Amino acid sequence: MSGTARRLAHAPSVFGMSQPEPTPLRRPRADRARQVADVLRHQIHAGAFDGGLPAEHDLAAEFFVSRNTIRAALTVLKNEGLIDRGPKVGTQVAVRKYDHGLDALVGLKETFKDYGEVRNEVRAVQRLSAPPAVARRLRLQPGEQVVFIERLRYLGDLPLSLDLTYLAPDIGAEVVTYPLETNDVFALIEQVSGHRLGAATLALEAVSADAHSAATLQVPDGAALLMLERLTSLDDGRPVDLEYIRMRGDRITMRGSLMRSNP
Repeated sequence: MSGTARRLAHAPSVFGMSQPEPTPLRRPRADRARQVADVLRHQIHAGAFDGGLPAEHDLAAEFFVSRNTIRAALTVLKNEGLIDRGPKVGTQVAVRKYDHGLDALVGLKETFKDYGEVRNEVRAVQRLSAPPAVARRLRLQPGEQVVFIERLRYLGDLPLSLDLTYLAPDIGAEVVTYPLETNDVFALIEQVSGHRLGAATLALEAVSADAHSAATLQVPDGAALLMLERLTSLDDGRPVDLEYIRMRGDRITMRGSLMRSNP
């Protein structure tokens, strides 16, 4: 019998035979705590634990880890501001995040309609010469004027995002004739253009809050923000809206559904 045949003869079959148990790896407690924290964080964002998180010994049994690992995981979540802990009240959810979908092209007011009223503090409206990068994205001539709008956007009394918007000049000139405090720019673009919005390209990254953004959004200096760059076009393919949106990473979760394409 050849060496290959001998190895195959002694190898466990994948059909109908049990496989050998994998050798457990000794992982640092911090790694195991992070693993637990990731699952608990998702549960918190999904609306679990209205009556508070389970006791440490119950969580230890659920995750098959020690209570020290659970304490380390809860410390991670407390440092993120997601939970509060106290000797008499136990572990309670401190804040919940709002889901912002990535599956549909909608404005913030449409996105958060089930959470409450979205209002805008309009901080700037002006016509300015488009920086070259902005002009290219909006298919304008270098130096051609665009309409610039800066808004601080609230959900109730909570500042959620700081939006910097560049609009194609003809669209923007009409959009700014409407009250921007209570209207979504997306809806106004469709109204004034007579076209539906068609598609958008976007980039999402994490950035640290500079001092000005931190003060505006009422977060600590250096806090994590979600930076969304979005270029939106009409249904005829014309790009009309370029946005740079800073969103509070502690209050917004981006969610989407993805499908694997055929090769």
